[in-house]
Amino acid sequence: MEFQKRGLPHAHIVVFLNPEDTYNTPEDIDSIISAEIPDKTTYPTLHDDVQNYMLHGPCGIGFNSAPCMRDGICTKHFPKKYVDKTVIDEEGFPQYRRRDNGVSVEKNGVPLDNRFVVPYNARLLSKYKAHINVEYCNQHKSIKYLFKYVNKGDDRVTAEFFSNSSKDGKEVVDEIQMYYDCRYVSACEAAWRLFSFDINYRTPAVERLSFHLPGEQSIVFRDDESIDSVLHRNTHRESMFSSWFKANVMYPEAKELTYSEFPTHFTYNRDEQKWTRRKRGNCIGRLFYVPPGSGELYYLRILLNICKGPTCYEDIRTVDGTTYATFREACYQLGLLDDDKEYIDGIIEASNWASAMYLRRLFVTLLFSCSLSNPHSIWLKTWQYLSDDILFRQRAILKHQGNLKCCLYFFSNCFLTCISY
Repeated sequence: MEFQKRGLPHAHIVVFLNPEDTYNTPEDIDSIISAEIPDKTTYPTLHDDVQNYMLHGPCGIGFNSAPCMRDGICTKHFPKKYVDKTVIDEEGFPQYRRRDNGVSVEKNGVPLDNRFVVPYNARLLSKYKAHINVEYCNQHKSIKYLFKYVNKGDDRVTAEFFSNSSKDGKEVVDEIQMYYDCRYVSACEAAWRLFSFDINYRTPAVERLSFHLPGEQSIVFRDDESIDSVLHRNTHRESMFSSWFKANVMYPEAKELTYSEFPTHFTYNRDEQKWTRRKRGNCIGRLFYVPPGSGELYYLRILLNICKGPTCYEDIRTVDGTTYATFREACYQLGLLDDDKEYIDGIIEASNWASAMYLRRLFVTLLFSCSLSNPHSIWLKTWQYLSDDILFRQRAILKHQGNLKCCLYFFSNCFLTCISY
């Protein structure tokens, strides 16, 4: 739920479909998303709903005072182009069907056609009578930026205070005391929280799975506790990870599950520090992310993704009956680290949640570590993730919606030159 200073709260919802129920063709997309004004004779109610809630503008030439206008151009890129049928471009983003059929409606005395329609779902619009923008997302990077947007932080406001204080007949201006950067809580947000309504909701639940090297589990204590009390209280305390070893001994079916698959069949009781069979519900397990430069902890995480039913650390390091001294050696024996594979996998995995700027910094850090055997090969396999935001930034700078792949090609060649140098 998000709150704005000027109106009611609104929700941002991301829906993941079962692979059997996905909408992969333009015809499928047209069945749930429309970007056209419906015929008034055939659908009179829907026509009025689109006119009242789903039209953007008027904006553009002659409407520079519109909130969306900046430097004479609409920041939402309206009006859109006419498209005879829905198409999915090379980047995986759809261009919805907007036919030039002569249908238009009047808003604030200005006729608006299909180019100004915000994509919507007819059933949702007719049921709720509200502005409901429905978009088709078939790219993991789109979903990643959606999650970053809805978790961008609290609303804030800058308050300014004036003072008539003076010293020696001169006015004293203290800019630090004059301005305050505060969190803004609107009336609707205050009421929402007082009534204890949900601010966010997610299903199914996600269990974050911690893990650690031998003897390096985290211990939480108060800063005023004595060392003796801390040691005595945590002498027999189990971590989530060490409890997983014991569960693999107790339950035969656990031998067929990896650590990330474990929450689908078992639940972790934090008070008793043990895993028990799941009786109801559903849950997804996710291992904590570890950067490639973390050493043995990173290689332990790699093995946990494929190792099933270990009862101790030695079982994780055992490959074909041979127990290796380090997790890194076990990874090599399994063929998981050939040709800098660990670094490539690390960048690709981080791309699911990290911004492209973070990925580029990670890549530069790896270059400075001098641990890459073939940086050029790593770049060729990950450059699309590292340059994920280049087209977006160039479109924003040039205020252009079209294909800017020449910019991406130029960036790729420049970076390759730097790596070679």
